[in-house]
Amino acid sequence: MTDSACRTIRIATRASQLALWQAHHVADLIRNSGSDCEVEVVHISTEGDRDRNRSLAAMGGVGVFTREVQAAVLDGRADVAVHSLKDLPTETAAGLTLAAVPDRAPVHDTLILPASSGSSEATDAESLIRRLRSGAKIGTGSPRRQAQLLHFRDDLQMLDIRGNVETRLKKLDDGEYDAIVLAEAGLRRLGLADRISVILQPPLMLHAVGQGALGIECRADDEFTRTCLAAISNADVLVAVTAERSLLRELRAGCHAPVGVSSRVAETVFLEGVVLSPDGTERFGGEIERPRDEAESAGALLAQALIAQGASRFLV
Repeated sequence: MTDSACRTIRIATRASQLALWQAHHVADLIRNSGSDCEVEVVHISTEGDRDRNRSLAAMGGVGVFTREVQAAVLDGRADVAVHSLKDLPTETAAGLTLAAVPDRAPVHDTLILPASSGSSEATDAESLIRRLRSGAKIGTGSPRRQAQLLHFRDDLQMLDIRGNVETRLKKLDDGEYDAIVLAEAGLRRLGLADRISVILQPPLMLHAVGQGALGIECRADDEFTRTCLAAISNADVLVAVTAERSLLRELRAGCHAPVGVSSRVAETVFLEGVVLSPDGTERFGGEIERPRDEAESAGALLAQALIAQGASRFLV
């Protein structure tokens, strides 16, 4: 056994409950992959975690939850950074590489009603949203979610909401909102699936680029860690998110832009994308299917088609 085989891999992560779940999940994947190494989790505080008052857009949007975690890997405090892939900028930070994307959790968003409302009699998302009171207050800071809901029902009030999942649910139950929107993956990972009132699916709601997936980075020159991480990556998921992220990169849009996607991978990769105006009145959409080894170009080609429709004016 070589010394390098006994090396400890240190995983940098945000300290929120969901981020810690993700980091420990990756740690378990590494331990169970047959890699002969120890794994430790290193807590990193990010700007997005420290500042709960300003909107993400006001803090610059892209990289708010990732920059300081990446810095810990680059300066040697850690070897691996675990991110929610939807938060990770499409331009890879110098010196790092996206080394693994494991199995993907459910990709959709969910609409959640206050606990006091009881179970909904609505059988689908559209029915439930139609039943909300006139001018209902919806908690979500995501321009993508806001625009798609407004496209369906333009009288809804879209209000920013910050904090971890538990904090947001408490604000909802305390009456600050009539409903909030959260990712299905995070709720299921935290054991809160019982709070889901309805799942929002296409064509009503296309998910964020990379949603439900984890992006695992390491130093580009760290061959030992790259080899360990390759063992936990899912090839089909990597193809799907490669197409999604290529679309976002070609649009020159950040991870908080009003861009939604849906993808499927088998022998081919199928990608659907939408861009909306912030108020939801304009919607540009398209789809493409290509061989799976053309995932990168598929995303770029679809982005160019959306730009040709006029979508770029809402991506500044």
